[in-house]
Amino acid sequence: MVRDTPASLLVMVLELPLAVFLAWGEVRLPALVVGEVTRGAALRHAALTVGLFLLAMLLATVLRDTCEAALGVFLQRYRNVRGGELDRKSMTCLYQTFEKKETRDLRDRGQKACWMWDDVQPLSDVPRHALKLIEYILCYVLLGTVLSHVTPWLALLLTLAPAVNILCARAYRKWQFAARAVRTDLNRKLDYVCKKPADLTAWKDIRVYGMAGWFRELYRELLQKGLDWERRASLREFLGRLADLFVILLRDGAAYAVLIAGAVQGEITAEEFVLYFAAVSSFAGFVGNIVTEWNAILNASLFVCDFREYLDLPGDGPDGAESAEGHLDHAPEIVFDRVSFRYDGAEADTIHDLSLTIAPGERIALVGLNGAGKTTLVKLLCGLYRPRAGEIRVDGVPAGDFRREEYYKLFSPVFQDARPGPFSILENVSARLDGRGDRALAESCLRRAGLGEKLDSLPKGMDTVLDKLLDSEGTDLSGGEKQKLMLARSIYKNAPVLVLDEPTAALDPIAENQIYLQYSAMTAGKTSLFISHRLASTRFCDRILFLKDGQIAEQGTHDELMALGGAYSRLYELQSCWYRDDYKGGSEP
Repeated sequence: MVRDTPASLLVMVLELPLAVFLAWGEVRLPALVVGEVTRGAALRHAALTVGLFLLAMLLATVLRDTCEAALGVFLQRYRNVRGGELDRKSMTCLYQTFEKKETRDLRDRGQKACWMWDDVQPLSDVPRHALKLIEYILCYVLLGTVLSHVTPWLALLLTLAPAVNILCARAYRKWQFAARAVRTDLNRKLDYVCKKPADLTAWKDIRVYGMAGWFRELYRELLQKGLDWERRASLREFLGRLADLFVILLRDGAAYAVLIAGAVQGEITAEEFVLYFAAVSSFAGFVGNIVTEWNAILNASLFVCDFREYLDLPGDGPDGAESAEGHLDHAPEIVFDRVSFRYDGAEADTIHDLSLTIAPGERIALVGLNGAGKTTLVKLLCGLYRPRAGEIRVDGVPAGDFRREEYYKLFSPVFQDARPGPFSILENVSARLDGRGDRALAESCLRRAGLGEKLDSLPKGMDTVLDKLLDSEGTDLSGGEKQKLMLARSIYKNAPVLVLDEPTAALDPIAENQIYLQYSAMTAGKTSLFISHRLASTRFCDRILFLKDGQIAEQGTHDELMALGGAYSRLYELQSCWYRDDYKGGSEP
């Protein structure tokens, strides 16, 4: 925190002595008044003495409150900086790591460290409670010195008694930490069930398929599980507090008994009795506060530990030193050299010992049944996955030798599950906020992708926001229009490698045909990979790769593969027969 806000250290250094003085003043003031009265001091002297003491406490209170307000601002800034780190990590974490459920669960728990709920804010609480802990320890030492004048055993008794409290709090914290994964999973499901019925994309299905009852039943079931969890947590916390109360009764009762006995025997004056009485109460409070603050630090640290663990996940690096600058002005050669990849927990490779050379400017079509490894191969090429074995080279340079952000400049992909953001059309196409994109270029790309008529129909044109909930003048795109928008974005980036993963899956036949007619122009001077389940769309490619079980089973032009009479030919015949009048049924290849 000091690194982000250096002035916060000065504020904390100033606040500590002020807080300790005020704690001492609350104990000393009643005894001071009693002392002035019992000694028979003149009214003017007593008023002046007490008045000056109260004035000092007032000034100290104002200064302390000012320090606390300033520290609150610094803690807010600190929390914002740390929250930014979390978002940056999400955007730089290796994709194959981030798409794992355990990683996303860890992020949810880490993100909770940046939230505020029930006056708890873990990231801010660690330094805030640490400052309070130091304050209470200093007060503990000060008042312990005062109480030692009665008997050294009194301070020891008041100190050791909270050991039971510490053990109870430790047991509760340990249980809470062990159950955090279950709680995170339950919260994720509840969040989904609560938000999905309000999702426009789900409204039609919920109504037509009568899913409202199912959602209500699922919500009640999850809510009951959440209530059961909270009930167990509350019971454990209640038992811990019950033990705390029992210890407090024994501790304070014994302390007050010692003071009363000393006063009755005449060993303690009235002024000293008031001082020690207030000191016992405050000392016991500070002991309890030390335990409370320590437990608060440990509780907050559970969330901060998840936060730090998420930040410590491997990123996209280690980065190489190669720049993409010398590779952006021409179509590169791409080589897969005995590449293998396996998903975590899988028993077999999705891509196995695959070798492939794509010539500069070559147009490659990747086809095959679901699960053949087409999309995985593309993600490996784009640097989203790392090979388990083998190497990918671009223009002879291993992918790992590029600086990661430079490597991404080589590719203009259109993934089948891409979604536009709630920004303007211009911002979505150019990936630049505040209208900093090239408007003329963006409009040209949109029209080439087939969105010209849509663009002309919008009053605000490219400044139209793609979300009706955020902007009353916004618009929602159809599935096919979203794909066209993503295609326009890839054209706008103008990278030397164009990757299209089912870019026409949501398009009607006419729009699909228009895209194919423009494919040659879009891929001019580029190396391109095209994934499609519609084999009729692969004719315009230079070479077709038929993938099966993570390997290239067949390759060649459309005519060559049809003449081969293999799996590609059978799959093509199976698809094309639906468009012939003599169709009589068939089977999969």
